Amino acid sequence: MTPETPSFLSGLWQARYRDGSSSRLIDNPVVRTLLSHRSVRHYLPHPLPENTLETLVAAAQSAATSSNLQAWSVIAVEDQERRDRLAYLAGNQAHIAAAPLFLVWVADLSRLGRMASRADSPREALDYTEMFIVAAVDATLAAQNAVIAAESLGLGTVYIGGLRNHPVEVAKELDLPPGAFSIFGLCVGHPDPTKPASVKPRLPQEAILHRERYDAAHEDARIARYDVDANGFQIERGLKPRAWSSTMLRRIGSLAGLSGRDVMKEALKKLGFSLR
Repeated sequence: MTPETPSFLSGLWQARYRDGSSSRLIDNPVVRTLLSHRSVRHYLPHPLPENTLETLVAAAQSAATSSNLQAWSVIAVEDQERRDRLAYLAGNQAHIAAAPLFLVWVADLSRLGRMASRADSPREALDYTEMFIVAAVDATLAAQNAVIAAESLGLGTVYIGGLRNHPVEVAKELDLPPGAFSIFGLCVGHPDPTKPASVKPRLPQEAILHRERYDAAHEDARIARYDVDANGFQIERGLKPRAWSSTMLRRIGSLAGLSGRDVMKEALKKLGFSLR
């Protein structure tokens, strides 16, 4: 199927939900790009087209930002040795070293703090947890805009939460000032066609879409249905069979599932966030 064929959207719906027709969707190129999203972990060693970085940042800055605070920054890492070190800090994720561009998205209150210092103005609000949440949300919205732009250009991406395994060390590597936190990374590059990524099934809409009020009455059945779909995806990809629910229960069952991030509050305070 190609993006021009009438069945293309139906194929995307089937890949994402595995439950029949996409007739409930409004079709346009943006929707198709969004439904086509997949995490790409294998990249060709080709440089990105000229002005790709500037295009992605422009798309990112076009995202919504709380009260126009613009409390985020992004660091473009192209140096091979630095990408190698970040790959190690993120849990030896080889795709960070392989992708030609690695973007580190920063929840950044430091810029506002410097503005206050230069103006000899109070900055009390920056010390509260709400402002950290604002910065984290701002960075996330910006990054997702960049992902959509990259995918519309035929590039592949994958988010890297593993940067939070060692946030203090990452901050040192990137020379982050106090009040700046690397919330996640993003690999960007040309997907390797010999190792294609697939659209991964998601929970059925009925499991996450609530109308008017939260209703978990039929949640067990919907998760059980998804377990079948998620397990089928694993088998199709030649991966170890596993149900989504049991995997998630193992993930949340002990501190081991946090990959060292159980000390995040202490790390954030070391990085200049008071979190009152």
